[in-house]
Amino acid sequence: MDSPPLALTPPRTRPALGTVAELLKPITWFPPMWAFACGAIASGQSLSAQWGLVALGLVLTGPLVCASSQAVNDWFDRHVDAINEPHRPIPSGRMPGRWGLGIAIAWTLLSLLWATLMGLWGFLACALAIVLSWAYSAPPVRLKSNGWWGNSACALSYEGLAWITGSAVMLGGAWPGPHSLALALLYSVGAHGIMTLNDFKAIEGDRRMGVASLPVQLGAQGAARSACLFMGLSQLAVAALLFYWQLNGHALAVLLLCFMQWPLMSRFLNHPVERALHLSAFGVPLFVSGMMVSAWGLRQLNPMVLA
Repeated sequence: MDSPPLALTPPRTRPALGTVAELLKPITWFPPMWAFACGAIASGQSLSAQWGLVALGLVLTGPLVCASSQAVNDWFDRHVDAINEPHRPIPSGRMPGRWGLGIAIAWTLLSLLWATLMGLWGFLACALAIVLSWAYSAPPVRLKSNGWWGNSACALSYEGLAWITGSAVMLGGAWPGPHSLALALLYSVGAHGIMTLNDFKAIEGDRRMGVASLPVQLGAQGAARSACLFMGLSQLAVAALLFYWQLNGHALAVLLLCFMQWPLMSRFLNHPVERALHLSAFGVPLFVSGMMVSAWGLRQLNPMVLA
C-alpha cells in the first residue's frame, strides 16, 4: 500500500516546503548534534583551530543524517501514524503519493555525499548511522518491531556513535581512547531509556499494528521502570568513572543533575502515560547537560591518555 490510508486534506501533487520541513523534524536534530559536540570537546583538541570540521560534523549529524532517519521512519510508519498521529505529513495527505519515500532516499544520498568531506572515519560513521536508521524502520529487518532492539539502535546512533564520531574526527581519524568510548557507551545506555519515553504516546497504534514497543511488551508501569533504570544507572556509572579518574567536580555535577531528575521520575512512575512527555521535556535536558559536563571533564585529562 503506497498511499497513506487516511487523508484529512484535499489531494496534492507535491508537498509544500513547510510540509517537507515538518517531515524532517528539526526538533529531533539536537540530540546527535549535541553528542557530536560532546565528542569533539572530549577529544582535547582545539575547537577554534578546527571550527570548520566541527561545523561540517554538526550539519552531518543533525540536518542530514538525523533528518533522513526521520523521513525513513515516517514513511515506513505511515500506517501506524494514521492511528496514533493522523495529522503528520504522510497520513494527513499533505505529503502525497511516494514523496515521503523519495525524500527519505534523497536525504540519505545527500548525507553520504556530505560525509565524504569528513574523511574516512566520518564517512564510515555516517554509513553505519544510515544503515541503522533504515534497519530500524524498514522491513524485513524493522528493528523497531521489538523495543529492545529498536531503542538500542536509536540510542547507539543518536548518542554513542555521534560522540565517537566527534572525537575521532577531531583526532584526525584516530580511534578515541577508552575514557571517551566508555562514556559514549554509558550515555547510549541511558538514551535507551529516553527512547522508551517516546513510545508512550503511540501505545494504541503500536499494539494494533504489532509493534512490540516496551510499553506494549512490559505494560506502562514496567516500561516506565525500565526507562528510569536505564537513565538513572547510566548516569551513576558515569559519575563513578569520573570520580575514579579524579575528576571530582565534574562527577559531583553529574550526580547533582541526576538527582534533580528523581522527582520527575517519581511522578512519571506514578502516571507513566500522562507524565512521559513531562519527563522528556524537563528531565532529558538535565541528562544531556551531564553529557556536556563529563565531556569537559575528559578534556582536562592528559591528551596522550585520550589519544
